Amino acid sequence: MFTYTVSVVTGNQVFAGTLNYIYLTLVGKERSSDRTLLDKSWFERLERGKVVSIDIHVEETLGEILLVKLEKEKFLINDDWYCRSISVTAPTGDCFEFPCYRWIADQKELVLLEGRGRLPQDEKLSILKEHRHQELENRQKQYRWKEWKPGFPMSIDANRCSELPLDIQFDTAKSVDFCLNFLEGIGNLGLNKLESVFQSWKNFADFEKVFIIIKNTVSEHLIQKWNEDIVFGYQFLNGCNPVMIKKCTKLPDKFVVTQEMVKNSLDRGTTLQEELQAGNIYIADYEILEDVTPNDTDPSTQQYLAAPFCLFYKSRKNEFIPIAIQVPTTPGQKNTVFLPTDNQYDWLLAKMWVKSCDFNIHQLVTHLLRTHLISEVFTIAMFRQLSAVHPVYKLLIPHVRFTIAINTAARETLINDTGVFNKANSTGGIGIKQVIHRAMKTLTFKSLCFPEAMKSRDVHNQEDLPNYYYRDDGMMVWDAVKSFVSDVVKIYYSSDETVQKDEEIQAFAQDVCSSGMKNCLRNEFPNVLRSREQLVEYLTVVIFTASAQHAAVNFGQFDWFAWVPNTPCTMRKPPPTEKGKVEMKYIMDSLPDRGRSSWHLGAVWSLSQLQDNELFLGMYPDKYFTDEPAMEAIENFRKKLVEVTKIIRKRNETLELPYWYLCPDRIPNSVAI
Repeated sequence: MFTYTVSVVTGNQVFAGTLNYIYLTLVGKERSSDRTLLDKSWFERLERGKVVSIDIHVEETLGEILLVKLEKEKFLINDDWYCRSISVTAPTGDCFEFPCYRWIADQKELVLLEGRGRLPQDEKLSILKEHRHQELENRQKQYRWKEWKPGFPMSIDANRCSELPLDIQFDTAKSVDFCLNFLEGIGNLGLNKLESVFQSWKNFADFEKVFIIIKNTVSEHLIQKWNEDIVFGYQFLNGCNPVMIKKCTKLPDKFVVTQEMVKNSLDRGTTLQEELQAGNIYIADYEILEDVTPNDTDPSTQQYLAAPFCLFYKSRKNEFIPIAIQVPTTPGQKNTVFLPTDNQYDWLLAKMWVKSCDFNIHQLVTHLLRTHLISEVFTIAMFRQLSAVHPVYKLLIPHVRFTIAINTAARETLINDTGVFNKANSTGGIGIKQVIHRAMKTLTFKSLCFPEAMKSRDVHNQEDLPNYYYRDDGMMVWDAVKSFVSDVVKIYYSSDETVQKDEEIQAFAQDVCSSGMKNCLRNEFPNVLRSREQLVEYLTVVIFTASAQHAAVNFGQFDWFAWVPNTPCTMRKPPPTEKGKVEMKYIMDSLPDRGRSSWHLGAVWSLSQLQDNELFLGMYPDKYFTDEPAMEAIENFRKKLVEVTKIIRKRNETLELPYWYLCPDRIPNSVAI
């Protein structure tokens, strides 16, 4: 008689335990065990967080344990069970690990392969090949592509969160948290007490009275200094949308700024042309908004959009300041260039227009498209094409947690026809589709590679553009992630040929390119991965986008957008075409009314909140990897992240306004809010 000791771990989630019968079968290389009931008494059922151990006795050795089969049968009521993992200790003392981290619903069967990471070409036994194939076939039926809106990246085929596969739905705690955050934001900010929500604000002090309870370092700083040019410029380096500026060596033909206009802003005694050639001029160009239809979902309020240019100057003191703003209006009309030397209201309103347009591009392109929707494409393709024992699946699974669920929730409540976005923002309505369509025309895979993105805007050199903490911290995190990915790839791929022969990883890349991003006009996403180096870059993009890039452009929303005059979500008056005509009343009538301010504040509050049990970069409590070399790679990754954290913390000690968004201990693993 031979004895196999089996330990089964139930998850800690609410409702993870089950009253149902769970049967287990061990499948060895030589033979299988009998079907065995895991718990035989009422008091020993699979409770939440509990480890149940049983001995399975067999007359002949089973050989190497290949599979564990789980079967669930109803007892009184049918409930779901969340299995974390199973370990099997053989009579020889060998231990076999079976990571699960899955829900078993209804009366279904679940087969787990032994947990060592291995490529499809490594499987030599027909039984393992068959189960691996069956696993992916089943997943492809569950995770189906769907075009939510024409021209968008493809998304999951589900209209609401309850239709998603159980394994990717929010757990109960997360669901409650997400639903309450918006209402909590409204209440905490005092917005539920607003009267006359469709009226304009009277003056800036009126804003202060309502938002006096804001207790936030950045927001408090903004309330005091938001109208200063240095603070305006700083936001384009280290605010919530730090991706718009690029070095300008030649002015766009449409931008009619001249040397005479800006000479008082240039402190080196040189001409504009000389400063352009010296690399001290930068530009933020919002041409993507040209002729976009402003939000018309509320017929009672006219809303406006524009496509401004904003010129920045890096001064001798390394201050990054705006020196000229053009807000084009009706085609054919004379364009007016606003300057710091204009009267205060003209210049202030011009900056507001830039920030309003910047906010809308941030929401739709920088945030929604280039983190949320892109990450969902990678996630769906991963589930469809990579077996749970594939090392890349094990590498990526922590970085796709809740991504499909949060995007599905957003399609239900945030960016749908009656969602919050339409209630508050100037690109609501048809504008959402127009902006996404245009952004998809220029989206490339290389633009998601952080170093390439910096080079394409010519902002990669620290000496040319100091104090760009988004770039500096982003490069450190990118390098740490890439080093980790490289370590894992080297463990499982001995050569470029190994990558080429991996059918699952090739199908993954092909699915992203041909299915997920099929609406991308310049579809330069690779449909074949030919080398280890290319695979490392690809996987680094997936992880960095879902973690660091999303953190950089998401968690500062309340910081930088809470003070509405600094970042108006919409404009209710057209931009002025003449100087000297703007008064405070025109500015107040241009800014979002009280109602739209309320929706705006509630949204940026809820989107900026970290979860109570957040998993930050490098935190992997679920043990998907069981191989020692991979676990060592994870530990090395954590050490690198600690070093990056120390560097950022030390730097921040010297700053009046610390930059934290890319500090590793504040970067969640995945797009989950």
